[in-house]
Amino acid sequence: QVQLVESGGGLVQAGGSLRLSCAASGRTFSSYAMGWFRQVPGKEREFVARISWGFGSTYYANSVKGRFTISRDNAKNTVYLQMNSLKPEDTAVYYCAPALGTAAAPGFASWGQGTQVTVSS
Repeated sequence: QVQLVESGGGLVQAGGSLRLSCAASGRTFSSYAMGWFRQVPGKEREFVARISWGFGSTYYANSVKGRFTISRDNAKNTVYLQMNSLKPEDTAVYYCAPALGTAAAPGFASWGQGTQVTVSS
């Protein structure tokens, strides 16, 4: 019964930065890492990054490695995604979700509304 609320998206120019937040309430799926995913209209949801609650181990998609940084505040049940050097191809709706590998955790169905990130060139 986890509730996830994403925020922080917006419109930025290429090369700009945004910081996304994911506020979780209820069950936080602490046995899984938390991930950021993104989706553009007509395409499958794409893995972006994940971080474990326990050790803070991180993993990034190659497309964002070196530009994005995922972090978390366990006390606040909040996960962040710092996005730098944004590119137009980063334009998408960004979602957070418990992650297993590069997919959402099995059985997860509580996707939030996501937050829109639009990068103009």
